Amino acid sequence: MRDTVQAEVIMTFLVSEELSFRIPVELDYDSSDPYAVKFTFHLPGDAPVTWAFARELLLDGLSQPSGEGDVHIAPASAQHLSDVFIRLQVGGEGALFRAGAAPLVAFLDRTDRIAPLGEERSVADFDHELAAALDSILAGNPEGQNAG
Repeated sequence: MRDTVQAEVIMTFLVSEELSFRIPVELDYDSSDPYAVKFTFHLPGDAPVTWAFARELLLDGLSQPSGEGDVHIAPASAQHLSDVFIRLQVGGEGALFRAGAAPLVAFLDRTDRIAPLGEERSVADFDHELAAALDSILAGNPEGQNAG
């Protein structure tokens, strides 16, 4: 059984010190991939862009700077939980967003009800998914597409 959690939050896209604007961001969690969360950014004039990263990274980033590689999350203030910075990096290009911590905490709380942190393996049916993928590959259908 697949359980999902969706939410929409408004984040500030910090283009520069002088320029920023608010954008809607869809948050998604699917128990079929219990370790990940997806953020879909709706930037004006562009197609939506989706980033997937570890749910635990989002949780850790609420209280301390976290992340390596392309995704970094850090609290805006060390004194209290108010806002969070999310930096996304692709090569030399990066984007910085500021989000309220409260809606992110509420989203994480809802995901935790489906798959408590540390118990994700018990939620996902990895053995079934692996068997289905292997069956598909052995049948000569590596993408899991129906032949027809």
